[in-house]
Amino acid sequence: MGSKPVIGTKTMVVSPHYLASMAGAKILEKGGNAFDAAVAVSACLAVVYPHMTGLGGDSFWLIWNEAEQRLNAFNGSGRSGYQVNLSCYEGEQSIPFRGTRSCITVPGMVDSWDAILKTYGRLQLGDVLEPAIGYALNGFPLSTHQAKNTRTAYGALAGSRPGCDIYLPSGQIPAPGSRFVQKELGRSLQQIAELGRDAFYKGGIAKEIVSYLKENGGYLTIDDFADHHGDWVDPISTDYRGYTIYQLPPNSQGFSALMALNILEHFDFSSIHPRSFDYFHLLAEALKKSFRDRDQVLTDPEFYDIPLDQLLSKAYGAQLAAAIDRNRAAEAESEPLGRDTAYAAVVDEDGNAVSFIQSLYFEFGSGVVAGSTGILLQNRGSYFSLDPQHVNRLEPHKRTFHTLMPAMAFLDGKPAILYGTQGGEGQPQTQTAVITRMIDYGMDPQQAVSEPRFVWGRTWGEASNDLKVEARVGDEVLKQLADAGHSVKKVKDFDGVMGQAHAIQIDENEFRIGGTDPRSDGAPIGW
Repeated sequence: MGSKPVIGTKTMVVSPHYLASMAGAKILEKGGNAFDAAVAVSACLAVVYPHMTGLGGDSFWLIWNEAEQRLNAFNGSGRSGYQVNLSCYEGEQSIPFRGTRSCITVPGMVDSWDAILKTYGRLQLGDVLEPAIGYALNGFPLSTHQAKNTRTAYGALAGSRPGCDIYLPSGQIPAPGSRFVQKELGRSLQQIAELGRDAFYKGGIAKEIVSYLKENGGYLTIDDFADHHGDWVDPISTDYRGYTIYQLPPNSQGFSALMALNILEHFDFSSIHPRSFDYFHLLAEALKKSFRDRDQVLTDPEFYDIPLDQLLSKAYGAQLAAAIDRNRAAEAESEPLGRDTAYAAVVDEDGNAVSFIQSLYFEFGSGVVAGSTGILLQNRGSYFSLDPQHVNRLEPHKRTFHTLMPAMAFLDGKPAILYGTQGGEGQPQTQTAVITRMIDYGMDPQQAVSEPRFVWGRTWGEASNDLKVEARVGDEVLKQLADAGHSVKKVKDFDGVMGQAHAIQIDENEFRIGGTDPRSDGAPIGW
């Protein structure tokens, strides 16, 4: 299952849905570059994978420009409203996860499209959005994955009339393979294609979203939309066995994966089998240590000085590595994080490369479609804390702790591996598995994402911090993990809880090798 990679001589596109991958390939064939193609993939995913991502969500981008020989990063996450503060939720223990009162951050993705195309693109926004508009207006075959997630989010979608009409026609869950049409979303995309980003942040779309929220107890205002901007930021990095691994800085959790690699470089994987107790135990223990620090400091860096230099120092990595018991699991706690996300990557024939990820946070986000726009709104802001002493406490015009974290690995100053995954708390875990499999064991991208995976932590509605491990690992390894003190939960061979990881490798021949997760509806497309 998913055993053979796809190899392109000039280009490669990977994404969790084959139609989105095709959209990127189509843009490349039309003369667009990797940046044009990436925005086309992003927009197409917002249509054909609406349970995972959409115009009402955020996105993060790592961008290599071959002509400039420069790696850049764009933080496309939104902020809470100017009028939002702790008093809005007085007497409540937490911010609601669903409904209009969870929609407290401005969507950042459309702004990111504009920034990337204006800085690096060759084509116009209308050209790049054409595939997404077509699938929204004319429909596409609804995936089994969407049908399954619609069932999970039925209650949230049923609570909003506009959302119910689109995602639960006649109150029913659409059947996999049926034609799924989103006319309202298509018209919103057409407005953006014609009028640009300001249609979303200052024009009719913004006004309709704000009006709907105001009528239904939400907090965002037209000023919140009009003042929104994403930010170009400098990537952060660490070295791992001769590679330089890049992530986005906070408010992304990407530094936690860099910390894990700083720990793991102190262990010799040449004597450790990639499906052994030692492998799964070491990765889980390294990640638990990085999560402990992440949870204490991660928030909007404009509100708190995050000590990245200390956390990413090699000396600190060595200290954490020395504290790992090779035979016993450490006690640790986790908070459940949303896992519903879409990662994709593009490399073009000129060597430009884009690694990016986008999300609505939960499946279908807040469950709220804003009026006549057809746009699902994210519930990312529900992760803010209502504890006034918490580092990630809710404050006006603030970005929250963010799970999104696209990655790139460089070798000899050039992109060698683009990788990322769906998965909330699972993102640093799966990324660490993928990159160690490729660097330490020489696996190709398809094998690296197809191998049995694990994810540690508490998921929604569960009281325990399980170490979920796919059954393919084998009962003996599962028993060894349990004997070492891990709360092991055996899951299906290719379980959806593991997320959907994808990767592109650029090898010594300059070939582009693509792998997409067999747990997804994706396809690698190269030529």
